[in-house]
Order: sequence, then C-alpha cells, then structure tokens
Amino acid sequence: MASGSIIDISDAYKTFGRNIHALRGVDMQVAPGEVFGLLGPNGAGKSTLVKILMTVVRPTRLAGTLLGRPVGDPQTLARVGYLPEHHNFPPYLTGRQVIQFVGAMTGMPRQARRRSTDRLLKRVGMWDWADKRVKSYSKGMLQRIGLAQALVNTPELVLLDEPTDGVDPVGRQQIRDLLLELRDEGMTVFLNSHLLSELEMVCNRVAIMVKGRVAMQGTIEELTADSRRFEIRTTGPAPDWIRSLPDVTSHPEDRLTLLRIRGQDAEAIQPLIDRLRSEKRAILEIKPVRESLEDLFMRAVSNDEGGFDEPGAFRGNEGEQA
Repeated sequence: MASGSIIDISDAYKTFGRNIHALRGVDMQVAPGEVFGLLGPNGAGKSTLVKILMTVVRPTRLAGTLLGRPVGDPQTLARVGYLPEHHNFPPYLTGRQVIQFVGAMTGMPRQARRRSTDRLLKRVGMWDWADKRVKSYSKGMLQRIGLAQALVNTPELVLLDEPTDGVDPVGRQQIRDLLLELRDEGMTVFLNSHLLSELEMVCNRVAIMVKGRVAMQGTIEELTADSRRFEIRTTGPAPDWIRSLPDVTSHPEDRLTLLRIRGQDAEAIQPLIDRLRSEKRAILEIKPVRESLEDLFMRAVSNDEGGFDEPGAFRGNEGEQA
C-alpha cells in the first residue's frame, strides 16, 4: 500500500444478499491535498464505497486505511467531513443549528463551533438565511448548508457525494471555486459527482468505476496520454506525400482537409507545417486535442460489442464475469 495516503484501500468487496455485488475488489489511493474525483454510471458502487469509508455500510471484505488508521476506526471520523447524497436535515432546525449540531458531534468546543459556523455561513453564501428553518430552503440552499456542516470541524478529509445536485449554474461555479480554495489550503477532497465537466475542472486525479470495479484511475493527463494529437485544418485536398508520414491521417472535409498527427510534441509537427506553407496552402487552424473526461467515461462503460451495459450493480455469480 502507498505510505502517506489519506485513503489507501485494497480488495474492497461488498455483496448485498446472495448475488448483488456492489464492490468487486476495489483498490484506490488518494494523496494528501488533492481533489480526487470518483465517477461512474448509476449503480457502479460509488456511494457504497463512500458509505463504507464513513462506516455507514459494513464491507464484506476490505483492507486499508483512512487518515492512517484502519477503515472503521471511530476516532478517525472526527477528522473527516461528510456530505451524503441524500441528506435529510431535521426540518425544524435552522441552517445555523444544523452546522453547530454537526460540530458538537465531532467534539468541537462550543465557542469554536460558533466561530466556525459564522465563518462558513458567509463562505457558502447563506448568512442571510442562517436563522431560517431548513424546511424553507430550496435544494440548492440545502446543498450549501450541507457543504458548511461538512467543513465545520476543519477536517483533514472531506467526502462530498453529489455536492452540486440541485444547485444553479452560479452556485456550481461558487462551489467549484470553494473546492479549489480548500485544496489550496491543504485539505483533501473526495468528490463523487455525475457532472463530468465539473470534475474535469477541479480534480487532480479521478477514478472511473463500472459495476463495482475501478476501470481507470490516474490523472487526466495520464489517462488521456494515448489520445493526444494535433489537428491541422488546411485548404484543398490532402497532398500525396501525407500518406507516407507515420502517425498522420487525413480526413477530407468540404473543400478542406483535416490532418491528425498523433503525439504531443509541438516541435515535431513544425516540418509538416513548413512544407504545407511552402506549397502555398492556407492553414486555417492548428490545435492540440485530447480526450475529455466524458470521452474517458464513455470508453470505460462501453462493452466489447460497442454498446453499453445496463446500469446497476453486477448480479449473479462473481465468477461469471472476469
């Protein structure tokens, strides 16, 4: 296992009943001070994994540590913040009371949790609504209070399950900015979300889960390395000599040609550009291209037949699928 990891788990299994396999041998490491994104289709096991880390669900089998202690150690949880996907705050409490209550549960002294509550209400934009009961809040406002309660004890690690669910575009931008601020302050953020474009903007590393297994894990740079290329769009048909160049393909368009050159070395494509210019060809566009996080996701969830498996956990005998 990786030493110094905030989360370091291996061989995580969770079976519900006899044949619903939510997790099937998950290995995962999260480094200190990074934003780690967990993504996958519905039923992939993401929320089950988070609940195991928070001791809400007991694993069938698991080896690993959370903040350097065995997963399940109750004292460790006081150093962790948690926003569940389907939180249900008591409707008779105010936003301020929700945050202070969670602070009390972590053992914070009264004055410390009051100061932290005031600071966080301002930070998540809920100061003016602090003393209104949560039953009067919109979904986006509840998410803001949920973020605040997850941060009240200034945790070393915060686990956020769909934190932008129900939040408007302005609010999502503010939450993204907050996550980056937390990372810059040294906090580790474990983020579970279906919004791939948002994960791509904030995450240092990601893991893609499919039917209880990790299909891909790494930085976006690492995961997209093989897809990196340059695209050059030029006028006229492709010159004959293009066919003799390795790693270069041509694609005709309406009165134009799109050239795709594998690799990410800008200097390596300069001779090609010079030759095109020497032939008086107008170059309309040159751009680097790589797979997006959405492209990676779709590649991970596709099956051998070129389609996509049904969402949900793997059902049946574990030996039926390698």
